[in-house]
Amino acid sequence: MSTNLVAFVVVLGVLIFFHELGHFLVARLFGVGVERFSLGFGPRIFGKKVGITDYRISAIPLGGYVKMVGEEPDAEIDPADIPISFTHKHVFKRILIVAAGPFFNLLLAAVIFYGVFQISGLMILKPVVGAVEADTPAALAGLVEGDRIAAIDGTPIGSWEEMAVAISKSEGNPLVLTVARGDSQREVAITPVLKPAQNIFGEPIDRFVIGISAAGDFETQRLNPFQALFESVHRTYYFTKLTVVSVVKLIQGTVSTKTLGGPIMIAEMAGQQAKEGAWNLVTFIALLSINLAILNILPIPVLDGGHLLFFAIEAVTGRPVNTKVREVAQQAGIFLLLLLMILVFYNDITRIFFR
Repeated sequence: MSTNLVAFVVVLGVLIFFHELGHFLVARLFGVGVERFSLGFGPRIFGKKVGITDYRISAIPLGGYVKMVGEEPDAEIDPADIPISFTHKHVFKRILIVAAGPFFNLLLAAVIFYGVFQISGLMILKPVVGAVEADTPAALAGLVEGDRIAAIDGTPIGSWEEMAVAISKSEGNPLVLTVARGDSQREVAITPVLKPAQNIFGEPIDRFVIGISAAGDFETQRLNPFQALFESVHRTYYFTKLTVVSVVKLIQGTVSTKTLGGPIMIAEMAGQQAKEGAWNLVTFIALLSINLAILNILPIPVLDGGHLLFFAIEAVTGRPVNTKVREVAQQAGIFLLLLLMILVFYNDITRIFFR
């Protein structure tokens, strides 16, 4: 339990810090005054004031915020503070300030992936055959456990993923596989067949297969700084795209809302990753950081995405969104977030008592 709690505080602290740091740095870049940089909500526990900014740790560790000068459009502001007022900055500067939070979460993920790839290298699942299903194209072609797929149609194969993609893209056309067995190689012609399967969201799909499963052999590929940079950006893009698709499928009802989790689930997962090693924990932080970025850019008032929506409307129309409309939208946004919090807490409690 203590491991879960410590890991939860570390994970949440890192995510919140980088998110708010994005808002803070871009706000200062554009000359906006920052009155408060808080990790947590509620009463101030301790901190330090530097200039006009109060850097603080607050009592409720479930979020954080940056309070800028003139952040509320309708608030009275000292004329002397207008040059450093958020509201009085150009709308595109305000957009960049708000977007910086989610962007820094994506940047954090990319930096973590870069560090992992640079220090530990890239783990690659070898294209080595494990089990061979009976009466499948692979079995009929004589493939056995331990065979390594060296090439397909003359193109070298370096990983199980590359092999699976090549088979999937075959559209059922015959493939020539170069199979390494011991010190020898031979070529076999195999025609993939279409079989029902499931994608990562549990949806039924049809895909071309030859009837083999991986042996589970991994190798580590060392990467130079440029390769590590490419892989980190690619991995961040992949998981960002996956998260966006997951959100869309949740809205469509394709993915069950039971998959959502709240603080308790995050604490359990963080604790588990911490026990498995530091690299597991930092990778978990990267994945959670991507999820936080996507959650925050949803066009829900009170979230960054809601503010971005208002500013986008202002940029198009040339005037701010009506105060009354904004207030009603924010109330609706708070209501939606409360419903989401109730749902994830319900899921967390259900997992604890009914698993």
